[in-house]
Amino acid sequence: MNTQFDLNAMLSVQSAVQQIPCDILHPYHNHKFELYTGERLEDMVESIRENGVLSPIIVQPDGDGYEILIGHNRWNASKLAGLPTVPAIVKTGLSEDEMEMYAIESNVIQRSFTDLKISEQAAVIALRHSEMFSQGKRNDIIRELEMLENPDKVTSDPVGMKSADVNDNIGEQYGLGRSSVVRLVRIDKLIPELKALVDDGSLAIRSGVELSFLSEEAQETVADQAEDFKIDMKKAKALREGADSEGDIDTAAIVRIITGTENVKPKPRNVKISDEVYSRFFTADMKKKEVTETIEKALAFYFANMEENDDE
Repeated sequence: MNTQFDLNAMLSVQSAVQQIPCDILHPYHNHKFELYTGERLEDMVESIRENGVLSPIIVQPDGDGYEILIGHNRWNASKLAGLPTVPAIVKTGLSEDEMEMYAIESNVIQRSFTDLKISEQAAVIALRHSEMFSQGKRNDIIRELEMLENPDKVTSDPVGMKSADVNDNIGEQYGLGRSSVVRLVRIDKLIPELKALVDDGSLAIRSGVELSFLSEEAQETVADQAEDFKIDMKKAKALREGADSEGDIDTAAIVRIITGTENVKPKPRNVKISDEVYSRFFTADMKKKEVTETIEKALAFYFANMEENDDE
């Protein structure tokens, strides 16, 4: 049974605002949107220095701190402005689907859809395309977000939409054709490294769609090779056709298709750690060389202990 949010509680949400230290806040674990940079970031920092954070962020408890659902830019700008705390509303008991809804809907409200990167548009369209949210729940969340941004302009219908409009075709909502909607849904299935290539134009959208049918492991190998070789539509199609029903394809086959040569050794895999793990062990001012040396020592210590345990 679908559960509706309590709108009366939402309308009195300002009373739940509390000041939370910036250093115990961290980004949403599945954050898909790029933070402000350049002049836009500088303007926000200056505004916060002069006026403070006017609209609270939304967070949820997570371990020893809080995970940001909405307000990553306000949090980042507050840190740069030297503020020790940021006003926040604490949410508890949210499902994974509800968290995703807050994170994505807030970005759509604050920024024009056309201003989003392709991967960000894909995240929005994929969310709309899924059936994991009831329309009523989505409307309630949008209403709450609009109330936080513009308390004096809240209407009876979220974002000015009438109930008859909520089932409009996804493409009509964003000025997209049906094929574009389908492509964006597929782009959302790419790993972050390949999404980045789509965003900067190194990988064509149609090629990205073909690669989206590969398994995550296969996509990672493709991304490693894409650092040195351009992946055009012909190669992308060949990779998809060479994969099995699960999207898996032999590493050697991936290298052969992308490089166009036989007997080429695969590039060493790049392994990345999450922002959460990085911030747990390293500080922002540590140099890359220092981080690398620390990881190498930790791995050497770990495997040395593993060998000792095996000998016992």
